[in-house]
Amino acid sequence: MAEPETAGQQQSLAPRQQWPRCLLAVDAREVRAAAEQFEQAFLIEDVQLPQSGLGLMKIRDGALGELYFPGEIPLATARVRILAADQTWYDGAAQVMDDRASLARAIAVLDGVLANQLPAYETLIPLLQKGQNRLAAQAKERKALLETTRVNFSSLGHYEEDDHA
Repeated sequence: MAEPETAGQQQSLAPRQQWPRCLLAVDAREVRAAAEQFEQAFLIEDVQLPQSGLGLMKIRDGALGELYFPGEIPLATARVRILAADQTWYDGAAQVMDDRASLARAIAVLDGVLANQLPAYETLIPLLQKGQNRLAAQAKERKALLETTRVNFSSLGHYEEDDHA
């Protein structure tokens, strides 16, 4: 019975490009603790040293289609290689809107483990789902807030204006 649940959990996981966002929604201590478990089990090397800084955000104007830069965002990146028991190297990477390089490295480790389904990767599924659930709750909350500010203009124009008043 446990196998169908696990298969169902894997199918409901967010796509890989959403994993860093899901993991950022979870407490950073939990993410780091999960990564430390795999750092003890595997040899992990930095391909690119974890870095943090500011990135310039680009947005395309909807009317004219021109790029403009509304401001800077915190950005941390990391790339790692993981040596598995079969002596094969696997890659993991993360680029997150956060200023903690160590957290980006932890997420890169988890990305490599999950993407390559290395031993014990299943232990990370509840962590990912926890992040997904938090993001879904935030989206639901935002949608509810937007609904409270919705204005119904359908009744406009049904009344004749009296210019003689």
